[in-house]
Parts: sequence; C-alpha cells; structure tokens
Amino acid sequence: MTQTAEFDCRKAFAETLIALARADERIVAVCNDSVGSSNLKEFEAAFPDRLVNVGIAEQNMVGVGAGLANAGLVPFVCSASPFLTGRAMEQVKVDAAYNGYHMVLCGMSPGMAYGELGPTHHSIEDLAWMRAIHDLTILVPADPFQTAEAVRWAAAAAGPVFMRVGRFKVPAVSRESEGFVVGRADELRQGSDVTLVATGTLVSRALRAAEELAAEGISARVINVSSLAPLDRACLIRAARETRGIVTAEEGVPQGGLGGAVAEVLAEAHPARMRILGVDAFAPTGDAAFLLDHFGLNAAGIARAARELAA
Repeated sequence: MTQTAEFDCRKAFAETLIALARADERIVAVCNDSVGSSNLKEFEAAFPDRLVNVGIAEQNMVGVGAGLANAGLVPFVCSASPFLTGRAMEQVKVDAAYNGYHMVLCGMSPGMAYGELGPTHHSIEDLAWMRAIHDLTILVPADPFQTAEAVRWAAAAAGPVFMRVGRFKVPAVSRESEGFVVGRADELRQGSDVTLVATGTLVSRALRAAEELAAEGISARVINVSSLAPLDRACLIRAARETRGIVTAEEGVPQGGLGGAVAEVLAEAHPARMRILGVDAFAPTGDAAFLLDHFGLNAAGIARAARELAA
C-alpha cells in the first residue's frame, strides 16, 4: 500500500459543513470558544448569524444545541472531544439522546491528538462513554472522504449523532467507489490467517501492518469500523469464522470502545481468540505520533499481536 499525502480531516469537515449550510439554511454551528480549533472560522465568515459561541460552557453548549434542534434547526455542536463528552455527558444523554433530537455532536481532535497538552486534553474514553448511551449513532471516519460523507449523512439523519473529527493527519484509505454506509464495516484487504479490525487513525496503521505480515507469509484481513453504533455484526462474525483470530486497534481505551464492542459481539455469536490494543493508562505528555508509538498503536505493534494469533 503506497501512502503519500496525509490529511487533516477537519478540513474535509469544514468544507462539507459550509457546502451543506449553503443549501440548507437550517444548519447552524454551536461551539465552546473553539472557533479556531473546531475549524469553524470560514463557517463563521460565511454565516456569522448561524454560529453560536457559548464560551467555555460545554453543558450549556449541548443544551443550546438541543434547543435549536427542538426549534427545527440542525445544529452541529463542535468541541474538543474530551470536553464535549466528559463535561457534558448528562446533556448528551438527556437533552440529545433521550429526546431523540436531530443534532450532530462533533468530537474534535479526539484520541491523543492534543499531544503535549497532556491527559486533561486526551480524549481516550469518549467512544466508551458514548456507546453507553441508547439510540446514539457513533461514527469514526478514517479519512477525509469518510469524514465528508459522515457529515452529509449526519446532516440528513433522523436522530442524534456523535462523530469523531480527527486532528492527527492520516492518509486516504477509503474505497470511494463503495461509498459510505452507516452500520457497514469496510473490508479494505482480504486475508485468511488473521483479521485486523481498526477505527479512525489506526486504520492506515493496520493496513501497513498487513503489508509487513504479508512479507512473512501471513495473510491479514483488514476491516475499517467507521460506524461503531450501529456495528456491523455480520462482518465481524464472518471474520471470526474465517480467520484464526481478531486484533482490534483503536486510539482510546478498549474497555467499552472498539475492542469491547467486538468482544461483546463475538462472545455471543462466535467466540474467537483476540488481542485488544488501545490506550491502557493515562497517557504521558508528548506529540501524538510519539504517544501512539508509546502504546504500540503502530504497524509494528499491530503486526506483533497478529503474529501471536497466526502462530
């Protein structure tokens, strides 16, 4: 797999949101003093009366978004993911999900993308927290194409959506001809020995791991889970049946996250050997690439786990 250019998915997010807003005057943005970090400067310039900046008040931010949704607008509520999900958890649960409002909760710069700002800004629990909320769609696009498509889908959805919008630059990995389907996992590479299941920033690293394994004669299937809720159970069960084991890799805690979700499915339907990779401690301070390597969330770490299952 040749990887050249890498992209900040926030750019695809912003461009798509602006295009949708030009066509639909119901679309508004709400943020928490994060116009810059949420990449909303161009949106604000184009639609100054359609951006609500509540200041550093995340609970209020989600509540305002719910009020706008109740009034018939389509709010994109944007905030650094640790603060959107951690500080405003009750409002996400009650104001957004319990009421079933059509609002898009955008967790910006998730995982360990804030790097040097340390554990207070690392968003490693967000997927586990959001998965515990009933009737909340959870999207984790892996590249710019999926980010743009996820924004389009969310704008037209019937209920509340949480989506991660990555800051850590990633290469394009999608098969654009196959489109983006919520509830479908994408098999990016076929394989018969072991399956690598990844999400978000880890998808490109899983593909590189598969290349390393192929050079050793190990055939690795690679699955991109961009829709964590709903989850493609059939794809995961098929992989468990057809390969010797499953490696999951995510930029977050696996308890309740991708690793937990896959384990839940397989425990019920087809128990399989697993290696579950993620962030298993409060991450130290350092840039995002260093932190991913620190936790073995790189091609070498994924390949190492796969070898244990393929042996």
